[in-house]
This record gives sequence, structure tokens and C-alpha cells, in this order.
Amino acid sequence: MATLSIDIETYSSADIRYGVYRYADAPDFEILLLGYAFDDGPVQVADLTREEVPAQFVQALFDRSVTKTAFNANFEMTCLRKLYPDMPLECWECTSILSLYNSLPTGLAKVAEILKLPSDKQKDARGKALINYFSKPCKPTKANGGRTRNRPEDAPDKWAEYIEYNRQDVVVERAIRQKLIRLKPPETEHQYWLMDQQINRNGAKIDRQLVTNAIRMNQDYSAHLRAEAARITGLSNPNSVSQLKHWVEDRLGETVTALDKKAVASLLGRGLPGDVRRVLKIRQLMGRTSVKKYEAMEQAVCSDGRVRGMFQFYGAMRTGRWAGRIVQLHNLPRSSMPLDELQAARRVVLRGDLEELELLWDNVPDVLSQLVRTAIVAEDGCRFIVDDYSAIEARVIAWLSGERWRQDVFARGGDIYCASASAMFGVPVVKHGANGHLRQKGKIAELALGYGGGVGALKAMGADRMGLSDEELTEIVAKWRKASPAIVRFWWDVDAAARQAIRNPGETVTIRQGGLRFHCRAGALFIELPSGRHLVYIHPHIGQNRFGGEAILYAGMEQGTRTWGTLETYGGKLVENIVQAVARDCLAAAMLRLTKAGYRILMHVHDEVITEVPKNGGSLEDVTRIMAMNEPWENGLIKNADGFEDIYYRKD
Repeated sequence: MATLSIDIETYSSADIRYGVYRYADAPDFEILLLGYAFDDGPVQVADLTREEVPAQFVQALFDRSVTKTAFNANFEMTCLRKLYPDMPLECWECTSILSLYNSLPTGLAKVAEILKLPSDKQKDARGKALINYFSKPCKPTKANGGRTRNRPEDAPDKWAEYIEYNRQDVVVERAIRQKLIRLKPPETEHQYWLMDQQINRNGAKIDRQLVTNAIRMNQDYSAHLRAEAARITGLSNPNSVSQLKHWVEDRLGETVTALDKKAVASLLGRGLPGDVRRVLKIRQLMGRTSVKKYEAMEQAVCSDGRVRGMFQFYGAMRTGRWAGRIVQLHNLPRSSMPLDELQAARRVVLRGDLEELELLWDNVPDVLSQLVRTAIVAEDGCRFIVDDYSAIEARVIAWLSGERWRQDVFARGGDIYCASASAMFGVPVVKHGANGHLRQKGKIAELALGYGGGVGALKAMGADRMGLSDEELTEIVAKWRKASPAIVRFWWDVDAAARQAIRNPGETVTIRQGGLRFHCRAGALFIELPSGRHLVYIHPHIGQNRFGGEAILYAGMEQGTRTWGTLETYGGKLVENIVQAVARDCLAAAMLRLTKAGYRILMHVHDEVITEVPKNGGSLEDVTRIMAMNEPWENGLIKNADGFEDIYYRKD
């Protein structure tokens, strides 16, 4: 099968940070340069500011026997569909996804560097400046004759460099694919990727009135708070930390070290003069007036009223889970309002009545943040069916480890937090019933301890803020582990299998329980999941950790610094990666089943799927049934899903 490598350079007045769909939707969008190469042939660059798209290229675009490839192919696919809306998509593949599948980072230059490609196959460093010059609007000045855009004739030398830059990108992308193609993911992953492209193209309709009003009301409310603070303090800028700190110190007659979120909360817990209390309360409210989600919706919405491109396939390179983009649906504020109160607040914001909102709710910023989800609405004549998995990671780890009593709890529809507390403390625990106070301890233990965590993991979950001492936390860890021997054994089995595979390249090590397979080849540790997909750890070796002990080390992206370096792992952490990856595979398989059943998926958030269906089509029961089905590789995994229907998005 022939392969066509593609890279394009484009122009748009829309900001690319709001996604390629909004970018390509701009009226002035155009493709400037088209770089391409067939198989190992020479790279051609068509200057589309001066010539038509070559006929040979167009023919290949529509030829299903030709594999089209690009790095971050969604960009090329979306842009080229502006010219050729009927272009087939199933014969496209993404070299960025190939890199991510093999635990490499997202950037083309970084991938080429890590793979140690020869110097003539490294990315041209001139790209950023050339993109800024030709592919974005420019500021009109006297020197440039007041133009708002730079064209080829404005800088012919730079344009020649841009052509060569485009050519080199094709060279680099092709070299990366050739290097990694033998480590290509299973065909199922290609099907999931095509499904992901469709979900991103579907997008979600935005209630523009709600978004516009929320932004305006937040601005008006913030101005009102600033004016009140200025009136009370007499300060020219009560938002200034230094000015406000001095004012508070003068009023209290003491030194105030900080006015951050924690410091303000601490001060408000004391007896304070009324004016100081009000000013600090205003500062607290001002800190909550973020409407970034609304602003992202407003900026990213396409001409048809929908926001697209909100999901990054393989966004988490270690597990393959999706990541959020643009509106960042994965970290939306939680809503604590009862449904009737949420509906009432939504009606007030739709009317744009700030005075009524302040009268009915004393925390306007909090109300606006709780309404963010409801700005996403179903198309006229349609409704949302929202369904999500229940405790999917807890179910997966019980299944993989063979923790029988946990699987029995799920089989009979029990509460895992109560069951865990009961197993830990040896007494019946019933939610809102007998020994119900122990359920919370069971809950934090379940959330914190499944991957080898100890007291520190419990504290990270807020256990110490429940009034539990270190001794009590230590006891919870011990009791949880004693009650879950199969999971504890699973940590050690995974750790031992990984070490054995690293020490014996070419040998396949299989864990009987869970059916996981470990082997080292091509300079990487591969963990084969039940679905057939692999987790990949580059350059694995047994070395010394920061405490001086023996550890599994590998190369990867450091979370804090975002630089490529040496990372360490262990059995519990590997189990966390495995469980989250298997849970992701469960979700991906369920979404593909829903798609094949005719359901139109608009969004998915963590373990939740949001479909848009006609008023008289589909059903929650049918979606739940499809979600709970098992693929052959999921045999024995007990899943459950539940949800609701509405005309706008919310949490149940």
C-alpha cells in the first residue's frame, strides 16, 4: 500500500489555541503551502498562493488504497476538508498518535530529538518566526504600510525559507513514522482514533445567551466588588496585595504575612472589625470570579454555534486516556445545587438579572461556576443522554487482581465503600445505618490505597482534615491491606514481572492473574493489556532510586519540569497505570459500540459519555445496556452504568 506523507502551512485570523475547527472556520482561512511525498520519494511543496493543488495529490486523497499520514493529522484532515468535504478519512493515520502510543511526547521537534534522528531529519528551528510572520495577522504600522497581514511578496526571502521549512517538516514526520511503524498500535486503536475524530467534529452546541450573560454579569459583579472595597479602604487599587496588606495591618495593628487564599480564610476565622471582615470577604469572592470556561466557549464557538475539538486522543501518554482541550471539560467545577435550584439560577442568568441573582444567592461567582456545564445544550428537537460507569477503577483492579469478595460486592450491586469499611473493621457497615460513620474511612481508603499508597496518599485525599491522627491513618492502611490481600499480591506480582522482563530482554513474563504479559524489545518495556494494547516504558533498567534503594527506572517526561529525563516506578505505580489504561479501554470499547448502534457522541468526561439523540429516539436504558456489555477480553469484569436525560449538560 502506498503512503502519502503530508504537512501544510495555513493562514487564519482565528487563534489556533481555540482549536483547528474554529481556526479553519474563519472566513479568511486558507492553505498556503502543501508539502507532500509519496513513499520514499522526494518531498514536493506546492505554493497554493500561486498554483492549484496538484492533480496527483487530489487523486491520492480520494484513493482509499493510499495511506495518508501527518503529524497531528487532525489538523491536516480538518483543513483539507475545507477544500474537499467528501475526502475519505478512514485511510488516514497520525504519526503523533504513533509517537504517543510509544510514550513519546507531543512535539515534532522533541520526538525527532529523542529518537536521535540524523541532523538532516531534525525539525527546522526557523519555524516559529515564519509562522508568526506569514500565518497570523500582523499589527498595522507606518513601516509596513498599515497592512494587517504579511504575504509572500512582502518578504520573498522569508517566503523561500517558509517553503523549505514546510519541506523539512515532511522529511521529519516521514522519518519518525519509518522509525516507529514496527511498533504500531493494534487496528482497534485506529478505529478508536477515527471515532475520536468524529466526536471532535460533532462538537457541542453552546447556549450563547447564557455564556454572554454570565461573562457580563461576572464583569459587573466584579466591578461592584472593587468599588465597594475601594469605598471601604480608600485605596486606589484594592486589588493590589501590597496596598491591601498595609491597610489590613493598619486596621489590625499587627503584621500580616500574606493575603493568599489560605491566609484570608485563616483571618476570616478570627474575630475581626466589620470593615476588615467585609474587605477580606470581597477578596475571597473576587478570587472565585473566574469565568474562563465561559470565555473559552465564547472564543472557540464556530459559526454554527458549536464548540469542537475538545478532546485529545491519547492525551495521557502513559495510559492512553483522553485529555481535555479548549474548554477543558475534565476539570469543570462541581455543582452542589439541587436540580430545581440549578434550574432557577439558570433562568435568572438567561434573563441577565444580576440584581436578582445577588438577592437570591449570596455567592454570585460560585453560582456562575456551577452553571458552566449547563451552557452546553442539546440541539433543538434533541436531548442529551448522559451515562457513566460506576467505580470503574475499583471494579477493574478487583477483576485483574482476583479480589473475589470485591467482585461479589459489585455482582450484588453493593456499596464498595461500605463493604471495604466492613472488611477493614470487621463489623457490618450500612450507609446512613449501622456503623455508617465508618463508611467515610472506607471511602478514603478505596480512593487512596489501591495503588500501594500509605499515610501520605490518605492525607493527599484529605484524610487528615477529617480529624484523623497519623496513628489512625496508619491503622487504616494496615487494615485495608489486610482486607485486600489479592490486590497487595498483585502489586508485588507486577513489580516482579517487570523486573524479570527488564533483566531478560526477549523473554515474555506472564502474570496468571489478569493475564498481563511483560517483555522487553526495541529498547522498551511493553506491558500487554487484556485488550491487546501495550503500555510502553522507554529505556527501562534497574537502578538506584532517590532513597538509595533498587528501583525500576525509565525515560519519560517529568511532570513538574516538562523535560525529558529519568523516571522511577514500582509495582503499585505500574498497577495504577494498568488499571487506568484498562478502564480507558472499557470506555473506548463502549463508545465504539454506542457509535455503531447509531448514538451520536458529543462528549465524554472521565468515565461518562454524553450522547445527543432526537426527542423520540434512543433511550437511557439502551445506552446503559450497551455501556455495561463486555468485549471478549473483558470476560468476568462486572460493570455498571447509570445516568439521566436532559436538554442541557449537568451532573446528576
